[in-house]
Amino acid sequence: MTATVSPAGSAAGETAPDVSSRDVGANEVSQRLLASAARLSRNAMTEVDWDAPMDPAQYGCSPEWSTLYGTDYWAELTVEQQVTLTRHEFASIMNVGIWFEMILQEMVIRDQYLGNYHDPEFQFALTEVADECRHSIMFAKASAKMVGKSYHPSKKVGRLGKMFMRTSKDEVAYAGILVAEEILDVFQRGCMRDERVLPFIREINEIHVLEESRHMKFAREEVREAMKKVGPVRRQCSAFYIAAAAGFIFTSLVRPQAYADAGLDVERAVREAKSNEHFASMVRAGCAHLMEFLDEAGLLTKPAARIYRKVNML
Repeated sequence: MTATVSPAGSAAGETAPDVSSRDVGANEVSQRLLASAARLSRNAMTEVDWDAPMDPAQYGCSPEWSTLYGTDYWAELTVEQQVTLTRHEFASIMNVGIWFEMILQEMVIRDQYLGNYHDPEFQFALTEVADECRHSIMFAKASAKMVGKSYHPSKKVGRLGKMFMRTSKDEVAYAGILVAEEILDVFQRGCMRDERVLPFIREINEIHVLEESRHMKFAREEVREAMKKVGPVRRQCSAFYIAAAAGFIFTSLVRPQAYADAGLDVERAVREAKSNEHFASMVRAGCAHLMEFLDEAGLLTKPAARIYRKVNML
């Protein structure tokens, strides 16, 4: 059976966080998110069958979400090569996801340092950090099972990530968190109901999408709160900084080494992936909701929009 691939919107059967669009204020939203986390949090260590054999015919992600799907290179690959490629691509995406989840954990902890421990906002922030720790372990185990190796961003991007982690606060920190989470969410929503994909990958996608929906709601509320005191100059600077970070994250998701490990010609694969209009259109559709929010928050300025267009997020 082939699942319908939907690049945007809620997946069938997903349970949304118990948060109304009418909720305002970080503590009000956090109180509802804490209740949602208590009811709906899941544990991949016990829920996923990590010892189950992998069907050699099943993909690492929906073929339509491969960076090469629709290109001449994709058409030349055997089905077996296509399966191998998607497994390495998604392993790379998960590993780079671990990298930026570690960044966001430090930013959240720093933001809540000496916070009001009795406030729901503080308590949900730590709940989010705990979730992200579990997600990172989940991604590490999944990539180890699927391809048996790790992928990392380039040294340059790794250094820039440290700088972003140490200098970002308020609207930059939380919008950066939101953008990173939304980017990964786009890929996972497109694959989590597709029966062509390995069952354990579908399951971790479902777990991550469910729990990240709470994190994204929290980040959006933190951005709204922070933007209340932001002037026009700071708004322009913040918008550009967030977009620049998003560009580096997005272009780092599928590492060139993933193509090499899948047995492909790296130079050709990178070249065709960059010019792949099918993939670009899937990403733009998936990021539409994120762009709407950034525009609403005043963070989709013209310079920022140019960056998002360059990486096909807008």
